[in-house]
Amino acid sequence: MSLFDSSPLPAADDRTRPLAERMRPKTLDDYVGQEHVLGPGKPLRRQIEQDRMTSVILWGPPGVGKTTLAHIIAKLSRSEFLPFSAVLSGIKEIKAVMADAERFRRLGRRTILFIDEIHRFNKAQQDAFLPYVERGDIILIGATTENPSFEVNAALLSRSKVFALRALTVPEVVRLLTAALEDRTRGLGNLELTASLELLEQIAILANGDARSAYNTLEAAAAATTPGQPIEQATVEAALQRKTLLYDKGGEEHFNLISALHKSVRSSDAQAALYWLARMLEAGEDRMYLARRVVRMAIEDIGMADPRALEQTMAMQQAVHFLGIPEGDLALAQAVLYLAVAPKSDAAYRALSAAVADVQNTTAEPVPLHLRNAPTRAMKEWGYGAGYDHAHLREGALTGMECLPPSLAGRVYYEPTDRGMERRIAERLAEIRAARVSVVPGN
Repeated sequence: MSLFDSSPLPAADDRTRPLAERMRPKTLDDYVGQEHVLGPGKPLRRQIEQDRMTSVILWGPPGVGKTTLAHIIAKLSRSEFLPFSAVLSGIKEIKAVMADAERFRRLGRRTILFIDEIHRFNKAQQDAFLPYVERGDIILIGATTENPSFEVNAALLSRSKVFALRALTVPEVVRLLTAALEDRTRGLGNLELTASLELLEQIAILANGDARSAYNTLEAAAAATTPGQPIEQATVEAALQRKTLLYDKGGEEHFNLISALHKSVRSSDAQAALYWLARMLEAGEDRMYLARRVVRMAIEDIGMADPRALEQTMAMQQAVHFLGIPEGDLALAQAVLYLAVAPKSDAAYRALSAAVADVQNTTAEPVPLHLRNAPTRAMKEWGYGAGYDHAHLREGALTGMECLPPSLAGRVYYEPTDRGMERRIAERLAEIRAARVSVVPGN
């Protein structure tokens, strides 16, 4: 007996089902989007049409057709198709479905196992599939919104082909919505509703490439519209309420957005920096995480070109902690703007990296004797502190004493830029170098 209910799915025209479910395409020709992997002659399309599927991972944001594509493959394939949810299943269910697959193999029938949200399986659960994939007992189709490189075991990933599905474009979503309005069997055509192209485009834009979200908005707006009448802007706004942002604090999009914010600040693009900050704030990002990253930007990208940048960002961190949401968000915005317009320098960052490289790649020489303290008589007799040139006893507090180990004498790590405060710092370093050359150590 199969673990899965083999009873047929409800008919496509079952009006109790959501519009997004009713409008699922049944063939590749009806499938909208993903031309880069499903266009004529593309490898995945050829595999599907020739019924020569291998294990694949479908990676993409919500609502782009991952599950739909799996069902199309099931319809076109001569294999047993077993759907499996990573949300609802554990090791016990995995063993049961593998027993089904083994039984089908003995009957000479292939099994396609579709795992929705495969990233929700832990390592042990993913490992349970591995021997069956290796032996060819199952053809695995996994769907995930998370980067497979981070969320799918390397062994399983190496035996699967990853296809990255992109968010749908506005014209593609408009095409889907138009079809839903016209389709009398599965869609809303029997209601005789109309909607302007501009309104459909607005729904598509706010859906953010998610077809399911667009269908849900259209269905809600249609339910609030009298049959035979046009769908109004106000109705759509009431149905929509607000845009749902694609974001996962622990996933790739989290890192994509913080990267965009950091690089906008580094590029002195204040407008873009504010936009990416707003995206993260609206998505509910941890404010203290943002505060830490903004402090890092001050150190890494502004540095000594404007030493006050670090002061400003530390003050921001305190304000965010003290005020909370939403007032603390203004402190974040102020700090991001300050950093975006500040002069930029990574000279201190590069200087430390160069010094660390020397520490790692050269012999750790002992501290020169003249730089050592001599708190005991014995240490003085051993030469500790001998030859030390006290800066405050010199004019301008400058000495010619070398403070690096002999093998690194004269090494330059910090080379200031000519931007902001570092222009003055460069002048000061030049003064110090000239003065050091003129000072005779010990005199």
